[in-house]
Amino acid sequence: MFYYLVLLGSLCLCSTELHRRYKRSWIIDSFDIVEEYPGPFPYELGQIKLDRSYVVDFMLKGKGVDEEPKGVLSIDPNTGVIKVHRKVDFEQYKVLMLTFQARNRSNLAVDTQLGMEVNILDINDNPPVFQKNIYQVTLHEATKQGMFVVGLLAIDKDEPGTLSSTIDYKLISVTPSTKNAEFYIQESGAISFKGCLDYEAANKYTILVEAKDRGEVVKLSSTATIIVSMLDGNNHPPVITGQMGSGKVAEGTNGTSPLTIHTADADTRFTAAWRVRYSVKGDKGGHFSIHTDTDTNNGILTVVKPLDYEEQAELKITISVENEEPYFSCEVKERSANGLWTLITNPPTPSSRDIAIAVEDVNEPPYFPKLMSKIIMEENGAIGTFVDRVTAIDPDTTQPYTLQYSIEQDPAGWVRVNETTGEIFIKKSLDRESSYVTNSTYTITVIVTEKDDPKVTSTATVQIYIEDKNDNVPMLQENMVFVCQSDGVSSTEITPNDLDGDPYSGPFSFEVIEDHKEEWSFDPSHGNTVHLVKHKSVHVGLYTLVVKISDKQGSYVLQNLTVAACDCEVSPNCLLQRNTQQKVGSGVIGTVIFASLLIFACLLLFFTCSCRTVKSLPQVDDILEDALLPSNIEKPGTDCVVLYGLLKEASDIKSKEAHPASNGVKKISGIQQNHQTLVWKQSLHRSDSRFQGRTLSRRSSQRRHNSNCSSQSAIQSLLMQRLQSIQSIEHDLSDHEPHLYAFEDDSKNFVDLDPIDMPNNEFDPELLSGLGPAFKHLALICNPEIFSTTEGMKNGTR
Repeated sequence: MFYYLVLLGSLCLCSTELHRRYKRSWIIDSFDIVEEYPGPFPYELGQIKLDRSYVVDFMLKGKGVDEEPKGVLSIDPNTGVIKVHRKVDFEQYKVLMLTFQARNRSNLAVDTQLGMEVNILDINDNPPVFQKNIYQVTLHEATKQGMFVVGLLAIDKDEPGTLSSTIDYKLISVTPSTKNAEFYIQESGAISFKGCLDYEAANKYTILVEAKDRGEVVKLSSTATIIVSMLDGNNHPPVITGQMGSGKVAEGTNGTSPLTIHTADADTRFTAAWRVRYSVKGDKGGHFSIHTDTDTNNGILTVVKPLDYEEQAELKITISVENEEPYFSCEVKERSANGLWTLITNPPTPSSRDIAIAVEDVNEPPYFPKLMSKIIMEENGAIGTFVDRVTAIDPDTTQPYTLQYSIEQDPAGWVRVNETTGEIFIKKSLDRESSYVTNSTYTITVIVTEKDDPKVTSTATVQIYIEDKNDNVPMLQENMVFVCQSDGVSSTEITPNDLDGDPYSGPFSFEVIEDHKEEWSFDPSHGNTVHLVKHKSVHVGLYTLVVKISDKQGSYVLQNLTVAACDCEVSPNCLLQRNTQQKVGSGVIGTVIFASLLIFACLLLFFTCSCRTVKSLPQVDDILEDALLPSNIEKPGTDCVVLYGLLKEASDIKSKEAHPASNGVKKISGIQQNHQTLVWKQSLHRSDSRFQGRTLSRRSSQRRHNSNCSSQSAIQSLLMQRLQSIQSIEHDLSDHEPHLYAFEDDSKNFVDLDPIDMPNNEFDPELLSGLGPAFKHLALICNPEIFSTTEGMKNGTR
């Protein structure tokens, strides 16, 4: 292509005399270079001409001169002739951009500077080139005809849009050549096939493809190789060829394998087309499963649910087999020159086999149709009450065995079972509050065995729900509490426990009865936990309250509650020292008994030696109340013997007779029958002997005992009777441990006093008043100090 550039210029010449305008012009041709021109070099490409009146020098610079590709072009500075010195590759440089200059030789001034292009003309010197020389493709045998296999692309570096860069694709060869499959390539370079692939006929294809351009002078081409590797498909169905095994199963067993199924498959081993899956049909009870041996493709039949000979002696099942990969079938029916071929496909036909399984009879254990039963019964019911009947069944109907029932689990031993009938009866009363009962439910287990084969057993569970009865009374959690003494009202919490459940337990009703009911009360008087309130009139001291506690149904109990009113400024809890001293109380009962017997022996020896004539012992049962014993004394309080402990015991017995038991709880003058003893104990080193237990304190003079023999005989008779009573009562007390008495004195003086044992049921001063004026008079005469102290305790003061 030639371009003509006409440049017009004007030169303005200036002088002092005259201004003139000159017209100048030149023509520069556009040049073309054919790539890969073989020479000879250099050759003249063209000439640039300028119309000038003066001499100019020509210059070229840019690509092809001083820029890559260097040394291709040059210009004669005098004539403007352009020469080509070597060939140029079109695929590298399609256009050479240069700059032309013309300089005035006289002054070297740039006269003209213009751009210039040199076009490189393409020739078909590049063949089309594939992206790869070898293509690797994997193709499944079951691929349908017409499906895309692989796409090819060749690139030609020649000028796009020319014949030199236009490419045609062609299959040169396909190896091996199979009659049922034919590969073809599309104009885009995509390769496909038509017909049916057959792995057994060819497991690999090698395809040679050519790409050729359409060059005018010469056509250039290249080739690529496509290797198609076939994957075997499932076009051969598996076939069951045989079986191995006895085909017999013992009833009641599982995990055994009575049969092994053999299968053949012509597809490639260890592929999804070869591996098989088995299925069992006709197994309504779900007794069998079958799995595949991955090494041999054999099917192993296994019993997963025990069979019953009595239900069915023989089972008929069907085992079928199929491959993991779906089966396909392809057959060429007609080949057409244009388009895809006509094919035939056949549906798969699974292979199957009918199998008979024989069930062998064995001795099965008896079983309970009802494994668990729930029964409702009342507690404290009658012995021999029928509970339930458990019945087992022997599945061996052809040869039944004799069944025998027995109790396997009965924690409390409350029931028995008839070994023949399975009937369960009560042999001990049920107790809902027993530790063997959980959530009112008592659980027993019955076992049944076959007499001929005791190892064959089965069990059944019977849960007895025990209905509650109001057979427990509320009991105080603590029968000894304390309150702080103050000028106002103070209180302490009282909480009882009732083993019965609702509605036979709380909330409870509380009431203080008999003594001290004016000084103590409950606020509120109804609830699970209430407050025992001390009124203002109560002083520091130890009080025994008789508390009536009623449950929701009105059943009540009378209980002794020992309350210590403490001066909390001195001691925050006056019961603390009592608790520390209780450790020494375990031997007090034995000490009291021993001391009483020792004193009795001494007194008996004394009386025997003092009186020459021993008279018969008079009966003194009638002198315990409102009676005085004769005493020949000269002065009060010198010679009489005060039977303080015995008279107190007599008072206790009398009070017991006067106050019979209430609601099943025995009481003696407001003291609950747990036979607790008051023991007063003083230091042994003191000169005047004090009371210890029921010890007698003698204060009569030896020199006057002869005149008092008659009185001493009466006393001796009283001693004999009361000591027998003491021994009987103390024998009942052997299971009760005494408690220590609480001190009312200031805590700094406690170290100077001997400990005082005070059981839960302390001595009630009111007992002294119950003995009548005769006792008061006698006590005042014999020991005014002790009696005045007792009266002070009664009034709540020291």
